[in-house]
Amino acid sequence: MLFEAIYHRPQDQYAYAYNEKTLHIQLRTKKQDIETVEILYGDPYDWNKNGWQTTKSKMNIAYSDQLFDYWFIAITPPYKRLRYGFILTNETTSSVFTEKGFYDQPPLDDTSYYFCFPYLNNIDVYRSPKWVEKTVWYQIFPERFANGDASLNPKNTVSWEGSEPTPTNFFGGDFKGILKNIDYLVDLGISGIYFTPIFKAHSNHKYDTIDYMEIDPQFGTKEMFKQLVEECHKRGIKIMLDAVFNHCGYYFAPFQNVLKNGEDSIYKNWFHIHDFPLQTAGTPNYDTFAFEPSMPKLNTENREVKEYLLNVGRYWVNEFDIDGWRLDVANEVDHQFWREFRTEMKKVKQDLYILGEIWHDSMPWLKGDQFDSVMNYPYTDNALRFFAKNEITAGQFSETFQKHLHMYPQHVNHVLFNLLGSHDTPRVMNIANHNKEKVKLLYAFLLSTPGSPCIYYGDEIGMTGEQDPGCRKCMIWEEERQDRDLLTFMKKLIYLRKTYPLLGNEGELTVLEANDDSNHFSFMKKNEQQQILIIINNNSTKQDIPIPLNLKDKKVVNLWTGNDFAAHASNVSVQLGPYDFAFLLFDA
Repeated sequence: MLFEAIYHRPQDQYAYAYNEKTLHIQLRTKKQDIETVEILYGDPYDWNKNGWQTTKSKMNIAYSDQLFDYWFIAITPPYKRLRYGFILTNETTSSVFTEKGFYDQPPLDDTSYYFCFPYLNNIDVYRSPKWVEKTVWYQIFPERFANGDASLNPKNTVSWEGSEPTPTNFFGGDFKGILKNIDYLVDLGISGIYFTPIFKAHSNHKYDTIDYMEIDPQFGTKEMFKQLVEECHKRGIKIMLDAVFNHCGYYFAPFQNVLKNGEDSIYKNWFHIHDFPLQTAGTPNYDTFAFEPSMPKLNTENREVKEYLLNVGRYWVNEFDIDGWRLDVANEVDHQFWREFRTEMKKVKQDLYILGEIWHDSMPWLKGDQFDSVMNYPYTDNALRFFAKNEITAGQFSETFQKHLHMYPQHVNHVLFNLLGSHDTPRVMNIANHNKEKVKLLYAFLLSTPGSPCIYYGDEIGMTGEQDPGCRKCMIWEEERQDRDLLTFMKKLIYLRKTYPLLGNEGELTVLEANDDSNHFSFMKKNEQQQILIIINNNSTKQDIPIPLNLKDKKVVNLWTGNDFAAHASNVSVQLGPYDFAFLLFDA
C-alpha cells in the first residue's frame, strides 16, 4: 500500500456540502493499489455506554486518472456534524487513515483523531443558477456578427467580409444586426448568448474600456440594447455580458488624468504605478494586462475603484436585466473584490450567472463565495488533443477527462462553461485540419457531457480561421456558402440534449471503456429509470465495437439514427463508421 499517494482533506472537492442535507466525500489513492475503502463515521457527540456510535459504509471508485483512483460517497449526517476516517484494504495490508495519520485499528476512544466536518451550515452550500444547467450558449463577437445599421459604422469601416480581419480593422457589426438574426439562433436551439465587451472602447475587440457606463456607439444605443435583451428574453434566451475589471483602456478618463497630472492626479492610486512620469512606450512602468501599455491594470483593492466597478456591475443588471457576467482575466483580480462582487450582484439578481475567465485549475474561485463557474479550458484542451489533433490515445483522453471530473465538486461540474473555441483560440475547424467529421465528433462529445456548452459564432456552419485575428472573421450569412450539413447536425445535437436530460447534467456518469487499439471511447449516464450509453469512434475506419454492458432482453434505441433493436444475447456490439458515434438509450 503506497501511503504517500493517499490524500484527503475536509474541504474543496474532497469534502463539501452538496445540498442542505448531504455531504460528498472523496478520497484519493494510488491507481489500482487499494481493493476496498470503507468510511467510518459518526457524530462527534453521539456516545453511549458502549462508546462512540459509528457507521461503516462502502465507498466506490468514481474516477481514475493516470496516477490515482478517486473514491466517492454521499452521506447524510443525522445531526449535520461529522467525524470520519477511512479503512483501506488491499491483498497484503489493512490500514485506517485519519487526520492524525495511519493506524492498524480504528482509534475509537477519541474523535479528535478523525477528519472533521464541523457543521453543515445552509449558508455555506454552493449554489449556482439552475437555469445554467439547461443552457446552450452562443458566443457573439458583436463587431463581426452582422451589420444592421451602416449609419453607426466607425470611420474607415471595411465592407462586410471586404478583407481579412486584422487587429485594427472594423466591419460594422452592431445590435440591429443581431436583432435581425435572433430567429436564426432560436432555430439553432440556443438558449444563452455571451457577448464579448459592448462598452465604449477604442479597439474592435472592446477589451480596452473607455467608459463602463456607456454602450460603444458603433453597436447602437442603450435603448437598442434594452430592446435586444427583451427580444431575447421573449424567446427564452439569456444574456451574459463581458466585464473587463482587471484593466481598463488607455483612454479611460481616470488614466488620462494620471497621464496629464502625474503624481498630483487624484486617480493615481486607481492603478499600480511604479514611479512617475508614466512610460507608455516599450515596457510600461505601471502594471498592465500582459505588457500592453494601452491596458493599465486597475487597483481593485482601492476603495474608490471597488465602488466604481461594483456600481458598474449593479447598473447593467438593474437597468437592462442581463442574466450573467463573464469576468475577463479573472484570476489576476484579488479574491476579496470578487467576494464583494458576488455579494452585490446576487443582491440585485439572485440567479445571476457569474463566470470567470480562468484557463487553469480554478478551485480557489469555486467555493461558493466568488464565481458560479469558469471557462473550462482544461476540458477544451483534452478534447482537442484527442479528437482534433490525434496527440493522445483514447486511454490518455479518458484518464484526463476523469481527472477533470474530479477537479471540482459535482454541482460545479454541472455549470462549467464548456467550449471548443472562442475569440482567443483558432477555429475548431482549423484545429481539426478541416476534417468536418472530427468536428462533428467534438460537438457530439461537447453536447453529451455535463456542463453548460458554448458554440462560438460561425462554428456551426464550418467557419475557419487561425489564431486571433483570424478567428474573428465576419459571420457568413449567404446560405450557399454555409455548411448546411454541419448546421443541421448541430441543430439535431442541441435538440437531443434538450429532449433527453441524461445527455446533459442529469444522472450519474461512468466511464466504461477507452480502447487505444481501435481509438474508441465510451461512457454512460444513468438515473433510476433510464441509461444512455455514448460510444465514440475516433477512427478513420469502420469499427464493430462490443458494448461493455449486459443488455440481454432490453430494447435499445439509437437516439441519433432512430433505429432500435432488442438485445437477445448478453454480448452485443454496435457498428460505427469512420468518426461515428452512437447514443444508445435503454431502461435502467
